Parts: sequence; C-alpha cells; structure tokens
Amino acid sequence: MSEAAGVRYLHLDSVWVQGAMRIAEPWALELEYIQRMMAGLLWRDSEALTEGRAVQLGLGAAALTKFCHKVLRMPTTAVELNPSVIQACRLWFRLPDDDARLAVLQQDAARWVADPANRHVAQLLHVDLYDHEAAAPVLDDEDFYAACRDVLDEDGVMTVNLFGRSSSFARSAGRVARVFGLEQVRCLRPTREGNTVLVAARHTALPEREVLALRAAKIEERFGLPARKWLRMIRPLDPALVATSPAGP
Repeated sequence: MSEAAGVRYLHLDSVWVQGAMRIAEPWALELEYIQRMMAGLLWRDSEALTEGRAVQLGLGAAALTKFCHKVLRMPTTAVELNPSVIQACRLWFRLPDDDARLAVLQQDAARWVADPANRHVAQLLHVDLYDHEAAAPVLDDEDFYAACRDVLDEDGVMTVNLFGRSSSFARSAGRVARVFGLEQVRCLRPTREGNTVLVAARHTALPEREVLALRAAKIEERFGLPARKWLRMIRPLDPALVATSPAGP
C-alpha cells in the first residue's frame, strides 16, 4: 500500500497502481477509469437500473465491488485469484465481510465464467484482470470473452478495462467484437493514464441520444457518477479491428 493526499493505493509488488480508495469516502469511486467502468449503466433502463447481479472479475482495491454492494445495493459477486488481494481489501480498503448480497470468491476467473452454473447470472459484468506487472490482460482470448457473454443475462452489459505496456487495444477490442458483434460494442476515450474502457452488451442496443441523456442525468442524480461526461466519450469501434486483429492468444 501507499498513501498520498488522503488516498490509499494498492500495489502488487510494483509501482503500478492496482486500485485506490479515498480514506474519507471509502464507498466512492476514486480513479477515473474505475468510474468509467460503470458506463454500462447507460445501457440499462432507468427503472431497472439496479436490478439483477453485479459481477467483478478481478478485485483490485474492491472499489467496484463496494460501490455495487453499498451504493447500488445490488447482489454482488467478486472473483479474485490472489488471496493476498482479498486479505488486503478486507484489512485496508473497507471491503465488507460476505453477507446475503455479497460473495467474494477466491477462484480463477476463467474457470468461474466457464462453469455452466454461472450462465446468465449477471446484469453488470466488470472485467479488470491484470497481474503485478500490469503488462496486458491476464485473460484476453475469444474463448474467455465468449464465456463472459454466457455469464450475462439477456439484457446484461460487460465493461472491460484495456490497459498495458505490451497489450494492443485493437487486438483485444477485435476479439470482443467478434464475440458480441461489432454493433454491440462501444469504447470510451482513453484516460490520461492510458486506460480504455470497452462496453459490450449481450442483446441490448445503445438507445438514442435523447434517451441516453435522460439516463445519464438520473445516474448522476442518484449515484454521483459523471455519466453526462461519458456521453461525450462513447464511440463505435472501427470495423477494421474485427477484420485485422488476430483471433488467437
């Protein structure tokens, strides 16, 4: 851990930040890219915004898990391979103990999404899987993204953090688009740090701009997220990504 200006950071034996928490506001989303990981809410009807289950693959500093559990009040499942990360989140990042609405599982994300028992269980799926070097997504092939699609309910939405020193956005985005369909995938502009959030919906289409504006306003009002700012960042993928990016690992 490190701390600066009232913010506590999680590191995995490197300088790379794996997550953060403002100590005075432990349920808030501190990092900009983590806030953008909630952009999938724009794909959801305002009346059913917090219905269903939220799932995180990769715990980080537990920011998304805490937000979904404590602020959205959704049933929430987090899947994290590293037991030390879970322990650190419980000791230093205010991750609550499991309860009727929260389950933190020390499991491999690839095996979890491939388990038939987990088909169609998630309305919101957050994928943020990096090792201590933050070089590339740990899981990033079409079989994995196809299993993620199977985890989503019919109106479910997946957001993926794409970042790394050796990873290729085009490669990863192309794989997601081949699984979900190009029209079902959007991306947000990269953050200053280089994180690009990809949004992929199982069946739900992105609504018209007027509907999106109303949804964004309600998300800001209810949860304090900068949803109207996201509207200026959402863009379609280049069709060339699907044709030119390699399909394999």
